[in-house]
Amino acid sequence: MSNWDVFLAPYKQAVEELKIKLKGIREQYQMSSKHTPIEFVTGRVKPISSILDKAKRKNIPLDCLQDEMQDLAGVRIVCQFVEDIETIVQLIRSRSDFEIIEERDYIMDKKPSGYRSYHLVLWYPVQTIVGEKKILVELQVRTLAMNFWATIEHSLNYKYSGEIPEDVKDRLQRAAEAAFKLDEEMSQIRDEVKEAQRIIIRKQEEQGKT
Repeated sequence: MSNWDVFLAPYKQAVEELKIKLKGIREQYQMSSKHTPIEFVTGRVKPISSILDKAKRKNIPLDCLQDEMQDLAGVRIVCQFVEDIETIVQLIRSRSDFEIIEERDYIMDKKPSGYRSYHLVLWYPVQTIVGEKKILVELQVRTLAMNFWATIEHSLNYKYSGEIPEDVKDRLQRAAEAAFKLDEEMSQIRDEVKEAQRIIIRKQEEQGKT
């Protein structure tokens, strides 16, 4: 790859545009006083060192990256409740400004490690000075508990170069089940939580008027 900056520029643009659009959805929910399914949105372009590591591991030639590496650009939507994930996925499916080419449900079908998340792979059109360029973007949707667990797992994978000791793996799997149990428990009281949040918002609005 002769010029990484030029190659990755459209991916950075796609991440920023999607973050703005998704945060816009969140703000619309907040202004409508409805429960917002989106807690926060993050995004990143994969670092060059990680791209090279994955390309080597997966046997992907560098001139095939744009077609064969789906997560060069990644956007993550984090929500409060498991039920919010389906709401978000339906919102994404209803949009016409990009095309969904693949969906992977790691919530119903978790990974052996215990990882849970819902993944969508998009063909996202970026407008450049030489015309439209469609690029692959991976969109992840998960709860706060799933995100906390995945962040820890990612750190341990980095520490152990992908070879996490068996005893640590076992503890991670137990932690994953505990995180999912927390999600299930929170779902049981979500109506109470939503009502509490509405009361807080109303009080803040009333204080803002005085």
